[in-house]
Amino acid sequence: MVSTYRHPVNQIQKTMQNKIKIYNRIAAILIFIGLPILFWALGDAPKRSVLKESISLLTLVSFSLMLMQFYLARSNRKIIKEHKMSRIINWHRYLGYAFVTVLLFHPLLIIVPRYYEAGVDPTDAFIQMLSTFDNPGIILGIVAWSLMLVLGITSLFRKVIPLSYKTWRTIHGILSLLFIATASWHAIKLGRHIDTPLIIFIVTAGGIGILLLLKTYFLPSNKKA
Repeated sequence: MVSTYRHPVNQIQKTMQNKIKIYNRIAAILIFIGLPILFWALGDAPKRSVLKESISLLTLVSFSLMLMQFYLARSNRKIIKEHKMSRIINWHRYLGYAFVTVLLFHPLLIIVPRYYEAGVDPTDAFIQMLSTFDNPGIILGIVAWSLMLVLGITSLFRKVIPLSYKTWRTIHGILSLLFIATASWHAIKLGRHIDTPLIIFIVTAGGIGILLLLKTYFLPSNKKA
């Protein structure tokens, strides 16, 4: 007969691990989804049509979840140690694909409401937006969009690219740092709903994520691991 006895200490440890996993998930949802929605709802930007506000909220949450990507990685091992790393990496990958897709369509989503309004032709507005090179915010947006496209392609076709995993991971990390820096700057300069609380959130979440990544790449103990 196979014994089904479980040592009380092991049961308590397992229970604690499950609780930590639940707390981590709740914290991630509250910080990276709840806070942006709260800031958007309490912001003093004039409200517009339902379509425009929906696009703004989708973009804001997508960008916040892109910031969360820094925390769904080996660089955040101490916090997510109770979770299976393979599952964390899968969440990192699938969320990245989903929200990179949303943000890649961000320039087009901006002009979608113009199809339902009188005024400048949507195509002309799009061309004018992309050709406004005297606006630093536009330039930062174009650079961030290009970096994000490269990030998405190199992640999707990682196994096809003739690079070792270590080299690819280094390039992926550098591209991520450059993307988050330029995208955050672009959002702060041009974001309609970006106010002081959101700026603090973006700088704090992005800054801590960048530090975690830099620690992983440059501290001797982490490089050895």
